[in-house]
Amino acid sequence: QTIVVVSSYTGKGDLARLKPAIVQALEAGITINEINEVLIHAYAYCGFPRSLRAIQTLMQVVDERKANGINDIIGREASPIMDNRNRYERGCDMLAEISGIPADEPKTGYAVFAPTIERFLKEHLFADLFERDLLTYRERELATVSILAGVGGVEPMFKSHAAICLHLGITSNQLSALLNIIETNLGNIYSEPLRGLL
Repeated sequence: QTIVVVSSYTGKGDLARLKPAIVQALEAGITINEINEVLIHAYAYCGFPRSLRAIQTLMQVVDERKANGINDIIGREASPIMDNRNRYERGCDMLAEISGIPADEPKTGYAVFAPTIERFLKEHLFADLFERDLLTYRERELATVSILAGVGGVEPMFKSHAAICLHLGITSNQLSALLNIIETNLGNIYSEPLRGLL
């Protein structure tokens, strides 16, 4: 639940509400490095400016809590990647694993029209980010759909990632609960267009 709230405020760029959400996440036992990983993951969906501002907000929260005698758990670092295959191949396989769609499916849409961004997507998002083991695939996808809900106006991407959530074992009831959290925190202008996609 805290990942959903932190992610949706990051996607929206609402730093005033992100700050207490980060405090709530820390107090729920999520480590500094895990929250940081959610915010790093966010840049692929809402851009560097919002991701970096969210990371700066996390830094501020940690510093303020430290000044008040609260030493939050930093947590472990991501494990090194041991796979020596090229990043594009690894990214294709990662996307196939989490989506259930075979890697050798014919390319369509933007992948044909703009093959450069398709390569960047596979190499960076699905290899560089998804291979980092500080978050599970399910946690990354819950963060992703929450970020996209906060961004708004990206229903096709939300639908694709909601399908990945379902493939990873997240239930439609859990996704509905996620939208309830987003509605509570961001308002129904963000949740309502997405409800019919579940």
